[in-house]
Amino acid sequence: MRKVFEIGGIVAAFVLIAFGVAAIAMGAQGRSTVRDNLLAQQISGSADMTPAGITAEAKAAHLNIGQLTIPTCSVANKIVDSGATARCFAQYMTIHALEATGGQVYSQMPRFATANGKGTNVATQALQSNGQPVDNPTRTVWIDETALSTALNTSYMADQISLFGIVVGVALLLTGFGFAILAIGGALRTPDSALKFLIPGRRGTGRVTTTATKSATTAPPTRPASNVT
Repeated sequence: MRKVFEIGGIVAAFVLIAFGVAAIAMGAQGRSTVRDNLLAQQISGSADMTPAGITAEAKAAHLNIGQLTIPTCSVANKIVDSGATARCFAQYMTIHALEATGGQVYSQMPRFATANGKGTNVATQALQSNGQPVDNPTRTVWIDETALSTALNTSYMADQISLFGIVVGVALLLTGFGFAILAIGGALRTPDSALKFLIPGRRGTGRVTTTATKSATTAPPTRPASNVT
């Protein structure tokens, strides 16, 4: 059974190593795909995409700074080429959209456009085009922003999942090598046999006591012969 366990340990080690290599390769490929797709969109941050710049713009647009999440990153004049920069760009896009909508999100804006620019949810009070009420263009801005920012945040998520796959792959590799060392090194053997396996020519001494040695050790001392006749 001990031999079976050793063989099983070696097989498990090779399986873990194979899975580790595969996970690292898939993770690296995933990160490369995210980067290539982002570069293909040719997205670059505007000059105001810094924490200080966007804060000044938000105040100028009379937005409530206390209710905004000001990004701590910066992509000003930078190319969006990774998950981290994509997420950062999406955060700035949200504030830009709020500036365009006066601080309102999609659910807070009226559905149709009106002549005074305030909008309405009543179709008969809205501007008409070919007999149909005109959609609120400001609401459309928020729809576009949500779609784009969601795509960018998805890129960030994909990048992080790929990184997690690489980390898991490294962990599997280390575990596989550990299993291999324990199995090949004789972790299931007796100390003497494992020592002889690791160090050829070494003999296990010090644990085995021969009968002759034991007898010699435990034999009672002999008394000197008496000279008395």
